[in-house]
Amino acid sequence: MSGTFIGMPAFPEAAAEAVGNATLRANLRHATRTIRDKRAVAVAELDDWAELREAGKQIKDRTLHRLDHYLVQLEESVTAAGGTVHWAADAAEANRIVAGLVKATGESEVVKVKSMATQEIGLNEALEAEGITAYETDLAELIVQLGEDRPSHILVPAIHRNRGEIRDIFRSEMGRWGRPAPEGLGDSPAELAEAARLHLREKFLRARVGISGANFMVAETGTLVVVESEGNGRMCLTLPETLISVVGIEKVVPTWRDLEVFLQTLPRSSTAERMNPYTSMWTGTSDDDGPSDFHLVLLDNGRTDVLADEVGRQALRCIRCSACLNVCPVYERAGGHAYGSVYPGPIGAVLTPQLRGTTSEIDASLPYASTLCGACYDVCPVAIDIPEVLVHLREEVADRGGRGHRLEKAAVKAAGWVLDRPGVLAAGERVAARTRGLHPGRLPGASAWTDSRDLPRMPAEPFRDWWRKNRS
Repeated sequence: MSGTFIGMPAFPEAAAEAVGNATLRANLRHATRTIRDKRAVAVAELDDWAELREAGKQIKDRTLHRLDHYLVQLEESVTAAGGTVHWAADAAEANRIVAGLVKATGESEVVKVKSMATQEIGLNEALEAEGITAYETDLAELIVQLGEDRPSHILVPAIHRNRGEIRDIFRSEMGRWGRPAPEGLGDSPAELAEAARLHLREKFLRARVGISGANFMVAETGTLVVVESEGNGRMCLTLPETLISVVGIEKVVPTWRDLEVFLQTLPRSSTAERMNPYTSMWTGTSDDDGPSDFHLVLLDNGRTDVLADEVGRQALRCIRCSACLNVCPVYERAGGHAYGSVYPGPIGAVLTPQLRGTTSEIDASLPYASTLCGACYDVCPVAIDIPEVLVHLREEVADRGGRGHRLEKAAVKAAGWVLDRPGVLAAGERVAARTRGLHPGRLPGASAWTDSRDLPRMPAEPFRDWWRKNRS
């Protein structure tokens, strides 16, 4: 993954700062509760939701099991339709490929469809280093870009901003990137949307190169699919002469019949809609409506390592609906930036450490950014057991050691020795009861646990002694 977020503090430290921001918490609480309530209604409309969920899980698992076969089939289909396929082992290679393709057109500007994969590899920054400006066209991504911010949600990257903050960003920053905001711009959704529409229209009309990701790739025909709600994606996919799509290798599905399942579950789980307002599909090149030059960059960037993990590989089923974020009590209070990754929330807590490894402080802390309440698993449309993967990753982090884990192992070993010796345990209990007035409120050496918890007060006499007096 990109090093864009590396160097951030570990999750507990970043989250502690975030929960102190009252405006952020209010924005997140309002947005996540609104989305999840609407999703619950949309899902309840389908009597066969459980069957669709299981079908999505089975399709993804079957595809991942034969991923090599379907990727080769996809390459053959895209090539037969006039496109060109490039294979990128990591972020650096993907960025080199895309930058080279843009330079070959002679252009210095590109328009972009919202794409998690390009954020993952830090494509915008890589293009900037090559003298190429990338313009985000999704409304939320535009807000993030203009505000020199970072996305904090998979579906709604600017979820941490309210309307007043967005208005101020548009007023102060739009002019530096192109058409300025209208005079006297207010903060109503209609005014903000119209300001973004006018600002972006000139970029759409002059762009010759578009960059996208894809929600799905159909192996049997080489068709790519993007679902969105604003129409900006349709503009980026049809107007430019050259289209470059950067897509993770796990996004392939074998057939159109398989795709049909996800076109039912994704919109209901993400935007709580029966169908996305815009579902765009393209196959290769076109002499009419669509790109005359199409390039597909298939991105690995750690995905084959995830695939090798029998427990962790289920994270590759993810269809980026963000339902798990909207029900997560940790995400609702800490926000997305605390995760130090473009993938926040429960899915980010399991996907990021697998893609990047757990050697950095922030990545090693992510598997612990959860209460293990299981709400994320309950709403996942492809039945990713996120709590199971979190525990699995915690074991991995603990097995590698570190000061805190060594102390924990020593404490557990000592406790085991005492519990195996009833006489020693009884004597310890009596000493602890008689010295109860001297006990501290915090346990030395265990600040990660006791900084937010008081030690329970020791009773006046051990339970064994009480039982002997009252029940003998």
